[in-house]
Amino acid sequence: MTELTPEILLRAYGAGIFPMADHAKDEDLFWVDPEWRGILPLDRFHVPRSLAKVVKRDQFRVTIDQDFDAVIAGCAASAPGRRTTWISHRIRGLYHSLFESGHAHSVETRIGDRLVGGLYGVRLGAAFFGESMFSRETDASKIALVHLVARLKAGGFRLLDTQFVTTHLLRFGATEIPRESYRRLLAGAMSGPPGDFFALPQGLPGATILQSITQTS
Repeated sequence: MTELTPEILLRAYGAGIFPMADHAKDEDLFWVDPEWRGILPLDRFHVPRSLAKVVKRDQFRVTIDQDFDAVIAGCAASAPGRRTTWISHRIRGLYHSLFESGHAHSVETRIGDRLVGGLYGVRLGAAFFGESMFSRETDASKIALVHLVARLKAGGFRLLDTQFVTTHLLRFGATEIPRESYRRLLAGAMSGPPGDFFALPQGLPGATILQSITQTS
């Protein structure tokens, strides 16, 4: 088994590739370099009207980096229509190391103290590489995404990589671009000032989050 360290993993992201496993118990990893890459353009991020109403109601409490391991476990868990996952134990260990070094982050959505959804990803330069999200309550992962985008825009990020485009992400304005176009965007995000993931305070009301997205568009 080839030794894969967090440092090598970060270099891979900087080169435009990322690892996956075939299933949760697979200790072997393979590198992925899609011909077409999914991104969410931060300047054209769209919040559906029905979701905006949910954001404003503040029925979910949103936290940052308070339960990274629980978020990645939620993303790795089986769900309706998905009996297995590419997030193996080896991957979970690697991303925990990235979290410990400040290069990976989680956005958690809660009802009270109960974790009901969230997402996690990798930060490098002014790029954020979204890895996975999960939801145990309606709209929980979508709320996490809205808060993530507000945070990235406030922090001067230039690229939100989604790896692939799903029907779920299309509603927010996700698009596919050719590999070479993606690499140009990545190079730009890596060459300028790094993004500040903590530029936006925690605990802001949903109305302020939506206003932040609109003001920086």
